[in-house]
Amino acid sequence: MLRAYAGEGAVRVYEYEHGAVLLEWLQPGQQLVELVRRGDDDEATKIIADLITKLAHHSPPRDTPTVADWARGFDLYLNSSDQRISDDLVRQAREVYNELAGSQRNTMLLHGDLQHYNVLYDRERGWTAIDPKGVVGEMEYEIGALLRNPVEQAELFTNRATIERRLAILTPALSLDQSRTLRWCFSQAVLSAIWDVEDGHYVNDDHRALELARTVRSMID
Repeated sequence: MLRAYAGEGAVRVYEYEHGAVLLEWLQPGQQLVELVRRGDDDEATKIIADLITKLAHHSPPRDTPTVADWARGFDLYLNSSDQRISDDLVRQAREVYNELAGSQRNTMLLHGDLQHYNVLYDRERGWTAIDPKGVVGEMEYEIGALLRNPVEQAELFTNRATIERRLAILTPALSLDQSRTLRWCFSQAVLSAIWDVEDGHYVNDDHRALELARTVRSMID
């Protein structure tokens, strides 16, 4: 995935072989989350918007999964015996997610997890993305990860005013469809909680991603 970006907005790959990758060393390597901790969330949002622009429109490597592929998580959860996330919420999120996946227009290689911990500062290159998951989808999908972060500040990112302020920056900067962005955010937030269940993390009704999902659902309604 990193080779596909050819160093445009992402850390450079020098060499690789099966099981090992030699990457550029970003110095000093400050995480973007530090700006949010200092109270400069707007600037952090602008930096991610700029990175999304740099990462856009690259050709995906062969066998890159699509956002539709990732939707399988909803069915896996509904077919499990786990009851920590409301079936009604999961079914609603699945419906929204699948409708969006089936109506995309301009799809491209997306980072898939572009948020405040995966953006580092380099004194020569500036803010640079690391650790892409790699998925094919429309640009509106890319916004979901940053809207549910920084994970340690749930009181910030689940707040409606924060969501609206971030979208006021992102929507014009990236020419986004705000309605689609919000619906992606809602459905991805539920999927994120499902992934936490799969990974063995503690999940209950006040899980931060589920709180975000409920906030965004009220904005959609």
